[in-house]
Amino acid sequence: MKPREMKPGVYCVGAVDWDRRLFDALIPLPDGTSYNSYLVMGSEKTALIDTVDPTKQEVLLNNLDELGINHIDYVVANHAEQDHSGAIPQVLNKFPEAKVVATPRCKDMLIDLLMVDEDRFITVNDKETIPLGEKTLEFIHTPWVHWPETMVTYLREEKLLFSCDFFGSHLATTDLYADDEGRLYEAAKRYYAEIMMPFRTQIQKNLEKLAEYEIATIAPSHGPIYNEPELILIAYHSWVLHEPENIVVLPYISMHGSTGKMVEYLVSSLVQRGVTVKQFDLTVTDIGKLAMALVDAATIVIGTPTILAGPHPNVIYAVSLVNALRPKLKYVSIIGSYGWGGRTAEQLAAMLTNLKVEILESVMAKGFPQEEDFKALDDLADLIAEKHQEDHLI
Repeated sequence: MKPREMKPGVYCVGAVDWDRRLFDALIPLPDGTSYNSYLVMGSEKTALIDTVDPTKQEVLLNNLDELGINHIDYVVANHAEQDHSGAIPQVLNKFPEAKVVATPRCKDMLIDLLMVDEDRFITVNDKETIPLGEKTLEFIHTPWVHWPETMVTYLREEKLLFSCDFFGSHLATTDLYADDEGRLYEAAKRYYAEIMMPFRTQIQKNLEKLAEYEIATIAPSHGPIYNEPELILIAYHSWVLHEPENIVVLPYISMHGSTGKMVEYLVSSLVQRGVTVKQFDLTVTDIGKLAMALVDAATIVIGTPTILAGPHPNVIYAVSLVNALRPKLKYVSIIGSYGWGGRTAEQLAAMLTNLKVEILESVMAKGFPQEEDFKALDDLADLIAEKHQEDHLI
């Protein structure tokens, strides 16, 4: 993508990655992504806000050439992760006068990750500023959004927040701005669920910190720019602060139909009691869709057969992700079947140490579920509905 001017003297010079389908060898990218880098040209000095993934460094350098840039004073590193910092060594080689502006912790991480020389850095304290000439950059420390060293950069005169991963979305598009709000909302929610949700408490503090600023535009380092930032600010407040909703998320595996029959019965029973259910067959599920459902859910019910006296490996993987993502869940239950024994329910419950949840009674059928198992599933549905009612979710 060619450089585009978004404000007077402010250009988007990053790259769109249409074909990337996996992030961190873990996170699905069904819609690709972008690595947004921004050039801010003051009357006296020029700053580059973040760089790009190393695979796209030529796009960034070519965009700077196209703008006729032969001097950069500052390379602002809001975040040390390589999809934003990876091209810093190449930028520094091209512009030997440039200094990297970062938090003290980010400086240490960039030295470790990219072997940038220590003398190339300027470290900034929280709310410290650098004047560019008729443009002023203010650096706001936002730790744990989503690494410990992160900050955001505020261009005071334009009320423009360069937020890096904060408020981002993995979305490859030719749209510079957030025009397709429905599509972008889904992409931003997926991004929040997969990357930001484990740091919900810290994000709340940083949202409160940013509330002190008048923000007219949010320019993240993934996805389109928000010229009407209320869209993403309201969404983040909801995802972070609001109580969970009257939703049960039900990820499961069924090998020979027994667990599948229990899942089918429980879903029907919950719906009859006014509870919304989001069901995921883990043999085919996009794990990002599961993460998105967890953002709003009050309860998770995990369905699994028993293999070698324990849960199915795909279920173990999903439960470990749930534990890592730390959603706002209140209740957990386990259902499934077994042939001759095992401690499947106990093993799965023990994996959820990061969650502040109430473990509800499990329902484990021996072989294909019988009448008493269906009765137990009805009892579980009653209990979940009762809990949701007590929490004023129904």
